Amino acid sequence: MYKKFKNIQFVKPGGLELKDRLVSVQRVTKVTKGGRNFGFSAIVVVGDENGIVGHGLGKSKEVSEAIAKAVEDAKKNLIKITIKNGTLPHEQKGKFGGARVFLKPASEGTGVIAGGAVRAVLDTVGVNDVLSKSQGSSNPHNVVKATFDALLQLRSPEIIAKQRGISINKVFN
Repeated sequence: MYKKFKNIQFVKPGGLELKDRLVSVQRVTKVTKGGRNFGFSAIVVVGDENGIVGHGLGKSKEVSEAIAKAVEDAKKNLIKITIKNGTLPHEQKGKFGGARVFLKPASEGTGVIAGGAVRAVLDTVGVNDVLSKSQGSSNPHNVVKATFDALLQLRSPEIIAKQRGISINKVFN
């Protein structure tokens, strides 16, 4: 999923105090000759509420076991996100499958104006003020991945200055 992004910073979970947030649990069924076999699928987002976040998927016959597997999977996929003064540095759109997510920085005190899976991701990243719009598919898998797509495209002023080969002061002028 992350192959198209060049500036991704993967993070090791050691020493971080990570908080996990359950996005969704679904009961899944496998129909066999002998009848139906029920199981559970869980999506979890983990983060340190300071710019580090990851998401994971876990499947098992028990709900708690599926959640535990999802948390372990999420810890293997931690990435660093650019946050500026508790909000995003600029507007960004993300898409994955049929889901589309639009994220817009907001002034201080606005809060997280987002719902469902987008809110879970933004809360665990540590964004305090943001406006968002989710369009298209409301499938939690795709909405989480679309939100990650948008967050991974964010660039800090330092990165923009370096890419353009100019000073940081010229970025704002």
